Amino acid sequence: MNLYIEIFKHITNHKRGWIFSSNDLIKNFTRQGVDNTLSDLVEKGKIRRINRGLYDYPKYSDLLKQELSPDIDQVARAFARKFKWRIEISGDSALNLLGLSTQIVAKHIYLSDGPNRSYDIFGTTLEFKKSALKEIGFKHKESSLIVQALKALGKDRITPEIISKIRKQTDSKKYNKILLETKPAKIWIYESIKKICREN
Repeated sequence: MNLYIEIFKHITNHKRGWIFSSNDLIKNFTRQGVDNTLSDLVEKGKIRRINRGLYDYPKYSDLLKQELSPDIDQVARAFARKFKWRIEISGDSALNLLGLSTQIVAKHIYLSDGPNRSYDIFGTTLEFKKSALKEIGFKHKESSLIVQALKALGKDRITPEIISKIRKQTDSKKYNKILLETKPAKIWIYESIKKICREN
């Protein structure tokens, strides 16, 4: 029972919406203990199994009176940690996640140095495509998201409205980190990022 409480506490410390695999827990607990406890937590409805070997501590909407779908970007990054892949979001998926695309996307594509894989996540397809990765040096997902979105749009389509929309989707606490690690990007991309990461 103590192990059950400790593992569940470790999960809840990450707050609702966290997506993880047993690999994220075995640094602190035994493999058998983790596997048994995760099965118990799923059975009790404390956590949710979203794919084989992948779980989340789901967010709940008081308005909708139901658990929300998992964040697809977090799902992709949880798979990457689990399989030790390096990943990079595709331009079209970055546009969608930042609210810059009006298309309803049923497939989210990430480039990966791992094998080609496809997963069904609550009716949404998450696809990993083996590819040579170019912007993989970014530590923060926000940096990759913004750079890939800007590249997908192209220099001539970067308007004040686009800058404003991306700014609204970006945590201002991450501005300095984003600015620091995106310096190697193309000049026009970095100039756009400086406009995005500017306090109103």
